[in-house]
Amino acid sequence: MELKVVKIENPDLKYQIIIGQGNFAVFTTDDLYSALIKAVPGIKCAVAMNEAAPKLTRVTGNDEELKELAAKNALNIGASHVFVVVSSNAFPINILNTVKSHPAVCNVFVGSANPIEVVVAETELGRAVLGVVDGDAVNRIENDDEKRERRELYRKLGYKLD
Repeated sequence: MELKVVKIENPDLKYQIIIGQGNFAVFTTDDLYSALIKAVPGIKCAVAMNEAAPKLTRVTGNDEELKELAAKNALNIGASHVFVVVSSNAFPINILNTVKSHPAVCNVFVGSANPIEVVVAETELGRAVLGVVDGDAVNRIENDDEKRERRELYRKLGYKLD
């Protein structure tokens, strides 16, 4: 077995990326895309999903740049049944429940616009995602000013703290 790190491409960190694993790519690629565009009006997104047989990456979406980016990242990961969603005009919090509740989705590894690395194991059979590195390692605990700023941003985005 060989371990590899696959860096996810996201120019200028301007897109939201969701990476997960599911099954039945023939159905899931288009159906997951359909669910996403119904979940958030105005979303731009693409779904790319790797299929074990015939060993290819399937892709659909409503934006050519996002389709290219999703397909390239899925192909670079190379693990069967892994999908990559690339979106703009929506945050993962807006679409994660839609993704997780899709009947073909087994799990979600990450939803982020941070730099992402995917840890992949390669065996004689193929590849598997072992985990995901989402952003830089933390090195301290927030102070009172940072906590206040976080809560102000939270409220500015329309959320309430009980």
